[in-house]
Amino acid sequence: MFDHEVREAAERVLHACRQRGLKVATAESCTGGLVAAALTAIAGSSDVVERGFVTYANEAKREMLGVPWDALLGHGAVSDPVARAMAAGALARSPADLAVSVTGVAGPGGGTADKPVGLVHFAALRAGREPIAERHIFPGDRDAIRRASVLTALTLLATLAER
Repeated sequence: MFDHEVREAAERVLHACRQRGLKVATAESCTGGLVAAALTAIAGSSDVVERGFVTYANEAKREMLGVPWDALLGHGAVSDPVARAMAAGALARSPADLAVSVTGVAGPGGGTADKPVGLVHFAALRAGREPIAERHIFPGDRDAIRRASVLTALTLLATLAER
C-alpha cells in the first residue's frame, strides 16, 4: 500500500518513539488519515500510535481539536495558526506525547493566488518542547501532494522523537 520511502519514514518514527516510550497522535485534513495509516500499516505500531483525528471540515477542526474560530475565519483552514492549533489540540485531547498536524490544498481545485494547490502547513509538537512548524508548496497532482505531505509529517514526528 505504501512505497518503500514512506514505509521507512514510518518505521523511523516508530523506532524513535519506542526507544523513548513516546506515544503519537495525528491531526489530519488534506491527508485524510494517511499519516496514521502509514504508521499503522506496520505490525506492532499499536505500542506507539495512540490516535488519529481526521478533521477535514472546519467544524471538525473546531469540535474535535478545539481550533479557534478566529484562527479559521481570520487565517483560513490552510494556515500556520490553524496547523499549530490542530497539533496542540491533538496533544491536549489525547494522552500522546507527540502530535503532528497537516492542513493544505491537495487539489486539483480549491487553490487561489494566496493559497495555491500544493500549499501545505504542518505543525509538530512534543509535550514540554517548542513546536516545529513548516510551510511547503509541493508540485504534482493530488496523489503526489498527499504523498509528500505524509513524508513531511513523518519526518517531523521522527525529528521531534529523536530530540
